[in-house]
Amino acid sequence: MTKTVSGRSLLLIDDEDGFLAVMRRRFERRGYDVATAGSGAEALRLLRERRFEAAVLDLKMGDMDGFELLRIFRRMAPEMPVVMLTGHGGETEAAEGLRLGAAGYLLKPCDFEALVECLDGALTQDDSGGATDGQAT
Repeated sequence: MTKTVSGRSLLLIDDEDGFLAVMRRRFERRGYDVATAGSGAEALRLLRERRFEAAVLDLKMGDMDGFELLRIFRRMAPEMPVVMLTGHGGETEAAEGLRLGAAGYLLKPCDFEALVECLDGALTQDDSGGATDGQAT
């Protein structure tokens, strides 16, 4: 059975346009209100313009490292859960992402259901007032 999340605002950040387009469609079918950014600079502009309930962030991008962007997100929107999703990285990068406050860290290609579950878990914890895994309180 497919779960839908009514109107949850999600920011997807990745420098691969095709990946962004596919993920946007899949999340929108689940009821998410999705905005996409193809660079760190674009993501920061969008975050200044509006509030997002969660973000999915690529680690390696042309203009900005995902860890750098995560640090900035933690200052701009400390309550927003961020899931890091990357094709580049391993245990060391995952540990660093969680240390910096990521709610989760998944490797590409990942199962879409696993990504949705990670986001839903982070959003549910946020709704209950608890901190997400690895997120400073």
